[in-house]
Amino acid sequence: MRLTRRHPLLVAVLLCALAVLAARPADGDGAHAPGHGSASGIGAEVARLYEEAAAATERYEAGRREAEEQRAEARRLEKELDRERREMSGMYEDLGRIASSQYRSGGGLPLTAHMILADDPEEMMRGQRALWQAELSLDKAIERSERAEARLARDEARAAAAWKALQKRNAELATLKEDIERKLETARWRLQGQADASVAAGSCRGAVRLDQPETRFTTSWVAPVETYQLSASYGSGGARWANRHTGQDFAVPIGTPVRAVGAGRVVKVSCGGAFGIEIVLRHADGYHTQYAHLAAVAVDQGDRVSPGQWIGQSGTSGNSTGPHLHFEARVTPEMGSAVDPVPWLARRGVSL
Repeated sequence: MRLTRRHPLLVAVLLCALAVLAARPADGDGAHAPGHGSASGIGAEVARLYEEAAAATERYEAGRREAEEQRAEARRLEKELDRERREMSGMYEDLGRIASSQYRSGGGLPLTAHMILADDPEEMMRGQRALWQAELSLDKAIERSERAEARLARDEARAAAAWKALQKRNAELATLKEDIERKLETARWRLQGQADASVAAGSCRGAVRLDQPETRFTTSWVAPVETYQLSASYGSGGARWANRHTGQDFAVPIGTPVRAVGAGRVVKVSCGGAFGIEIVLRHADGYHTQYAHLAAVAVDQGDRVSPGQWIGQSGTSGNSTGPHLHFEARVTPEMGSAVDPVPWLARRGVSL
């Protein structure tokens, strides 16, 4: 009877153990213990694709601007060519009028005959010289205009060809950009899936050490994300908050690198609860900053961080309706001591 009474207990213990193992990330899925960060994994892939997408967008926008400038140059040259052709047409009309005038005034007679028949040969010679000079000047003007027209036509053709080449290159860049963005979007949701699993298990995967960009900040304080739209603000009301909103939300896509706003030390890294995956930093002036609803962390508790250093990646873990970063400035590490982070950052030279 003892054996039959102990058997259900043993089964229960085994079931509990299996449940714990199932809740923990598998080693083959990129999991690692806190303090043993890895440069591999979906978080690093998202960060790499994020940088590639930003670079591809920058190249595409630069190419688009260059193409517009080249197109504007082609249009300018086209207008110049039209103007030159109108002037040429006018000069040919002038030349035609001079020829008609000569014909009507006996231009078919030799100059010697004109002089014999003229009442004042000397005056007639002065008029003839003026006519020759007018013809010579007109011929030179027509020659210059023809050269200008030929040059403008060549320039216009080159500008149009350059514009077409830029259009082709920009189409290729657009395709590349879209391909990277598709890969990034897929990777983002894989990353968020891992984050949700960590929150459900109440256990963080540990830091994924991201390759930091070359940027060196000259200021002591920066915004927590580089490109963003401000959403819910400090003190705003809403059904999802017990009282009032305690921070400033930054609407950003999943996987966006989150930056330490200033130098400090990591005093908390946790997964679970309303904030999902969160990081809390302590700064030299005694204040603390919180970064919540993350999809991944890139630091461990106790780490020292510098201004602008990537400490994690944004997400939508915990009590969140969509991808964003929840940022708080606090007097203590714990919730309930928050101050309005917008003027707090403004006093440190960061305007949002």
